[in-house]
Amino acid sequence: MIKVIQAGLYTSIQDIGRFGYRNIGVPTSGTMDSISANFANALLNNNSNDAVLEITMLGPKLEFTTPTVIIITGAEMSSKLNNISITNYKKYSIKKGDILSFGELKKGLRCYLAVKGGFKTSKVLKSRSFYNGITSKDSFKKHDIILYDSYADDINTFNSAIKNTTLFFETKVLEVYKGPDFNLFTLEEQQKICSNKYTVSNLMNRMGYRIKETIIKHNKSILTSPVLPGTVQLTPSGQLIILMKDAQTTGGYPRILQLTEKSIAILAQKKEGDTFNFLLI
Repeated sequence: MIKVIQAGLYTSIQDIGRFGYRNIGVPTSGTMDSISANFANALLNNNSNDAVLEITMLGPKLEFTTPTVIIITGAEMSSKLNNISITNYKKYSIKKGDILSFGELKKGLRCYLAVKGGFKTSKVLKSRSFYNGITSKDSFKKHDIILYDSYADDINTFNSAIKNTTLFFETKVLEVYKGPDFNLFTLEEQQKICSNKYTVSNLMNRMGYRIKETIIKHNKSILTSPVLPGTVQLTPSGQLIILMKDAQTTGGYPRILQLTEKSIAILAQKKEGDTFNFLLI
């Protein structure tokens, strides 16, 4: 198991998400950057739905009390094992008493820590993903315990790293589809929406990202309708809200665009001040 020495800014357990309960208002949740998280599980030969730690911006300090094998993917957070720098996308054997810590954020916003066999927190509604009100907590605190199955192997069998010279999430292009309410707007308005450059505001979390720019003020309204992670809503004030993995299940703003899963992962790695543009596909 892991003892949480320091919790970091926002560290939670996530898997691929909680499906089949949106009709009763339960969000999907799951990993914000599913590509990086899936990569971690694949490199450990885990199941695709094995739970990982999602670590946001400021990482925790963790003590391992039983052996395992770990890998870190996604954002680069100056990770160290027993005060020795380690590399993303490389497997490391862990022994009892090893300390994993994180330092300066260099690239991205969220990294993923996977252990062999996945983390073994309780399942609620068929998922281990943290969500306040569904699970007992939404993030880890100091002195918390994180369970996993012990696994011992020789570090010498894990002496190579995957070359990852270009991170996919460094792109500024988010591929999108037309949303259900795209055609409420004129052709000129549609072109403006799709061609504008956007900036992430400081109002961004697992529920959604609010964008700084004011695009098109309008008085168009819709009945409260289903929304999904990746739905782009246009508020009457002309600002965009992009829903993320912990978003509500319905909304009343026009749903003008829908991000692909890859685009959700790319946006999940962007922080305040980062810019992007849409590519309509």
